[in-house]
Amino acid sequence: MAKIERMAEELVIDLLKADKTSIPVFLPGETEYERSVANANLLYRFTRPACVVQPKTVGHVQTIVKEAKARNVPITIKCGGHSYAGFSTTDKGISLDLLNMNRVKIDVQSNTVTLQGGALWGHAYKQLVNNRMDGFIINGGRCPTVGVGGFLLGGGLGPFTRSFGMGCDTLKEITIVTADGNKVIVKDTDNPDLPKGKLFWALCGAGGGNFGVVVEFKMYLQKLSNKDGSVVAGRYTWFPKSDKEGTKKTKDKLMDKFMDTMNDFYATRWPDQVTIDTSWICDLKETSSELAVRFLVYYDGTKKDFDKLIVDKLGADKAENGGGELAEQLTRRTMSEKSTRFLHETLVSQWSEETIKAFPTDPTFKLYASFVFKNDLERIKKITSIIREEMAMFKSRFAGESGLLQVTWIHSGGKASRKDRSASAFRWRDGVYQTYIMLDWKEKWMEGEMRAFLKAFKDKLRPFSIMSRAAFINFPDAVLSSATAERTYYGNNTKNLRLVKQQWDPDNFFRWKQGIKLPQTAEKTPTKAKRRSKTSAASPIPAEAFNAFNMSPGASSASLGVGNAFNINALGAPERDYDRRDGLVDGDAVSSDDESPVNEQELTDELATQQWETFTLPPARSLMNLGSRGVLGLTDLGF
Repeated sequence: MAKIERMAEELVIDLLKADKTSIPVFLPGETEYERSVANANLLYRFTRPACVVQPKTVGHVQTIVKEAKARNVPITIKCGGHSYAGFSTTDKGISLDLLNMNRVKIDVQSNTVTLQGGALWGHAYKQLVNNRMDGFIINGGRCPTVGVGGFLLGGGLGPFTRSFGMGCDTLKEITIVTADGNKVIVKDTDNPDLPKGKLFWALCGAGGGNFGVVVEFKMYLQKLSNKDGSVVAGRYTWFPKSDKEGTKKTKDKLMDKFMDTMNDFYATRWPDQVTIDTSWICDLKETSSELAVRFLVYYDGTKKDFDKLIVDKLGADKAENGGGELAEQLTRRTMSEKSTRFLHETLVSQWSEETIKAFPTDPTFKLYASFVFKNDLERIKKITSIIREEMAMFKSRFAGESGLLQVTWIHSGGKASRKDRSASAFRWRDGVYQTYIMLDWKEKWMEGEMRAFLKAFKDKLRPFSIMSRAAFINFPDAVLSSATAERTYYGNNTKNLRLVKQQWDPDNFFRWKQGIKLPQTAEKTPTKAKRRSKTSAASPIPAEAFNAFNMSPGASSASLGVGNAFNINALGAPERDYDRRDGLVDGDAVSSDDESPVNEQELTDELATQQWETFTLPPARSLMNLGSRGVLGLTDLGF
């Protein structure tokens, strides 16, 4: 079988190379191949596709898809390469890298921006900067080096999601090359009961690698409410005082006061114009504090209004490690500036650590897992308590080593939560924090222990996620099985997504580990769903949520058959699509992670060393000196 697959790959490579339109095709050992497959995450250092293709036109993409499908050679789409779970890398078939298709054009008359599928958000923001379009926002990502395609097709959480909705909520039009090689344009105005309307719905949250290759997006430009076109933004890293730093006058333990402050902060109902992301950081090299919390602020309004809001919400507690201390620093370390200056410099600097980690100049091992949290106080208290305990355990277990544990809370909700869960394939709109764990380390012998640590950490936090399972596809968890992943990322939207898959990719050509399955595939999966039971009033989390069991959303063949009418609201009608106090929706089942063992190839250090020593990052993207720069901008990242 392997020999036949290799022969098919070689045939497709020969055909693409011979194509009269000059499709760029690169093989192992060639510079562009090595640059494309290089990865900042050492877990994926040995992923080597048969070839890398870098199309320059939609016609190129159509030819690649047709030739590959005709010979059943799999395609893996790359439009930025930021997939936390390595889903933009592959060991088999073709890596379709869209980096040459990165043009961005703003049309002020129609109030739209058109972005090719391989563009990064830095390309988009640079157009706003170059045209001095203060006050206008493209509803894109926080990190300028993130790909437009993966971001929007997963739903898209940006710095102004709370003001304008998810990134996919501001999409007007999507151009996609489907499994039959045809170019199809779908729009937000398409009839949702017809095939194109269904496809548009599915691409808004579940479009990554499931239905075809998206080659172009058209989005609506957004206008800030601030009349002078400015944004209030800033960054503050808090190293709370430890208990041993307290004085006799300190009545309460200082870390308890810090925890009370953070709990109140997360439980606060902020206006839609406010977005404050936070990251809890436990660096094994840091010994002066138990942990640190980094705050990133975005506010669509005036500095005066922001300062008043922060003081009103947080400033009453003047004790050490209290809200007053946090309020003082958040007002001190934020400033108002034109939106173009914000996009060019501040946004780059706010996410500088993540940007540097995304480039393979200094690769490390990384693992991720994500959750979707509501912000009722009792739930928040349990979550933050677990995080603090796990960070203490991390420091104790890996003392003397080099590593990082980070828990990032991406502030969401706001306008994004105004729509029903079934309004798009992205389902978890009503979550207030899309939260992910990141583990980062350098010594490869630590991998087994890090995986075990993350699994235990996840098992403790998972019950507090919406539905006791919800996670965000743009922060994927690599160990989820296919059936579990669908329900984890899409909830009750899964059934309708499978029907869209059947309509547009009936042969399941675009398939990957956590991709949308065909209905008939789901029918073969045994159902082990467990219904929720009544929850005690004492706890916001049901007892069943702490049990581990598998669950498949597959129903009877009749309920998933081709003849059934497609109804986007069928699984999320308003009367039952709301969260109960226990975090569940009537009629849904609870699911565990259903983790499957991860089989790692036993490859030698010599192979890894050879790969990384021969890789050279393009000079324009060199990040070697970024750490010493005082102010960073888009130009420092090569835009």
